[in-house]
Amino acid sequence: MGKFVFLYTGGQMADTPEGQKAAMDAWMGWFGTLGDDIVDPGNPFGASSTVKPDGSTKDGAAGAIGGYSVISANSLSDAAGKAKGCPVLAGGGTVEVYEAMPM
Repeated sequence: MGKFVFLYTGGQMADTPEGQKAAMDAWMGWFGTLGDDIVDPGNPFGASSTVKPDGSTKDGAAGAIGGYSVISANSLSDAAGKAKGCPVLAGGGTVEVYEAMPM
């Protein structure tokens, strides 16, 4: 089994406490379906900064990547299949799936 990183992009944040609770319940339910394949459920991202080759920085693209999770899967296609139930998809977002290469 390998490790794969899910990067969440787009989607909508709920405006009300009830909507936020429903969203959190959806995420926890989806994580529950992944069971022991969850290596790290991750976190949402806040502000970002881009460091350029010359060492200068600029504010990152707001909302470009919203958060991450790390899972175990047998292959990239297996990992991508596990992402299909992700709640960010219901809000119009996407899940980018990357294999974390062993070193």
